[in-house]
Amino acid sequence: MGKIPDYFIVEATALPEIFLKVAEAKRILETGEVAAVNEATRRVGISRSAFYKYKDTVRPFSDMLHGRIVTFQILLKDEKGVLSSVLNSFAQSGGNILTINQGIPTGGCALVSVGTEMSGLDGSIEDLVAKISETTGVVRCEIVAG
Repeated sequence: MGKIPDYFIVEATALPEIFLKVAEAKRILETGEVAAVNEATRRVGISRSAFYKYKDTVRPFSDMLHGRIVTFQILLKDEKGVLSSVLNSFAQSGGNILTINQGIPTGGCALVSVGTEMSGLDGSIEDLVAKISETTGVVRCEIVAG
């Protein structure tokens, strides 16, 4: 078996409940809904020791995007205006495009990588991926780095 990656993106429903509760405790602390760790852990139903054990290693993916560069890989049909529509989706969502790399279209499609700074994003990253995926002429949109 090769080297295990440092990070994984895992659907929330597959995580042990403790991770979700730690993330919720962190959220209510950050938003000021509670003033102390003791109060946050009591509210979500975990021990303080469990909170401290995982607090630095568990965070929602959207939190990791704040102020970060995320690379999208998008497969587009080779049709007039498709790339423009996709770039407009980024602009309307508040993403700041840093790089665009488009491969030569083959088989009627072109692979495009878009590097985006996400600190100004309005809404969630999932909403942006869905919006781009629903754009006419987009075959597939996924996050490949971030």
